[in-house]
Amino acid sequence: MHTSTLHRLFPSAKFDEPLKRYTAWKIGGPADALLEPRSVEELVEATERAREHGVPVTVLGGGTNVLVRDGGIRGLTLRLAKSLTNVEVEGTRVVADAGVLYPVLANTTAGRGLAGLEFATGIPGTVGGAVYMNAGAYGSETREVLDWADVFREGEVDRVPNEDLDLSYRHSALHENPDWLVLRAGYTLAPGDPETLRARIKEFRTQRMTGSPNRPSCGSTFKRPPGDYPGRVIEAAGLKGTRVGQIEVSPVHANYFVNLGGGTAEEALELIELVRERVRERLGVDLEPEVRVIGDP
Repeated sequence: MHTSTLHRLFPSAKFDEPLKRYTAWKIGGPADALLEPRSVEELVEATERAREHGVPVTVLGGGTNVLVRDGGIRGLTLRLAKSLTNVEVEGTRVVADAGVLYPVLANTTAGRGLAGLEFATGIPGTVGGAVYMNAGAYGSETREVLDWADVFREGEVDRVPNEDLDLSYRHSALHENPDWLVLRAGYTLAPGDPETLRARIKEFRTQRMTGSPNRPSCGSTFKRPPGDYPGRVIEAAGLKGTRVGQIEVSPVHANYFVNLGGGTAEEALELIELVRERVRERLGVDLEPEVRVIGDP
């Protein structure tokens, strides 16, 4: 795709923009064109225009749970965090744009005396990403409180109810339908006491601070194996502190692979593979990555 075409189609985008600035892992080659839409309408319009002209579209939420490869991303990358951030509260019902950060939504709803999203304080991604992954923490998941998601698919905006989103552990119908785009999500919460809810959030946050490393990572690298925890399994295989280049299995929490500075996607992928192999060899456990790998090598 010629840059001149992208310039013409998306004049307000940033071109050849390094994506390591936008990912939690601080890894990623350049995006041909990076657009931060200011409204759901602009998001839909940009997606339609791209599809009309055969330009591939990639959506980036908060940049967590994602590994952008060193060759970067062709076509149009849409970044929703920091741009689509509208939240509406009416009674116990909450509607949030896809770019709202989950911890922000947790604080907002708790402050309004609404219970059910406190767990979201432990998820550094966006509402759109949380629907995509059925994100969860501290024993709760998105599917327990989600009513519906507005999804742009086949040229239409459809309100897809929870049961049609096929939400299970770190999975949704969006995995099988990469062309679907989450625009916003609706939740039903329960009345609660703001002070109690804020205290619960604070407790979760403290747990997170003490249990996770303070270096760049994508969050959890692997999904939970049946009846166990990936961090425990990796540690039991003697792999804490294992390094490939500048990517290390964190000595603080073995399911976090941290970037010690200047790490590459190739190094991260190599370390993921190495850990999977060793864990399989030593413990007979098959770890499945939770991180989504996008972009060109």
